[in-house]
Amino acid sequence: MPKVPSMSSKELVRLLESGGTVFVRQGATDHAIYSRIVEGRRYSAPVQMGKKTLDPVYCKRVLRQLKFTDEEIEKLLSA
Repeated sequence: MPKVPSMSSKELVRLLESGGTVFVRQGATDHAIYSRIVEGRRYSAPVQMGKKTLDPVYCKRVLRQLKFTDEEIEKLLSA
């Protein structure tokens, strides 16, 4: 299980986009919706925008909602 550090919203978005997710839309609140297709299925997750620091647990939950595996998370974090 990879250890995910706390990061800002911009850092998390950069990480997600480098992993192949795409921006879908901006929610009515401070959330942006990102989507990823895995094995023909589409997975989406909201990302809080404008935060200086996001809790590591929150960052990991977003990655899991988008169906990133442990290996993919390790690869993204090391890049």
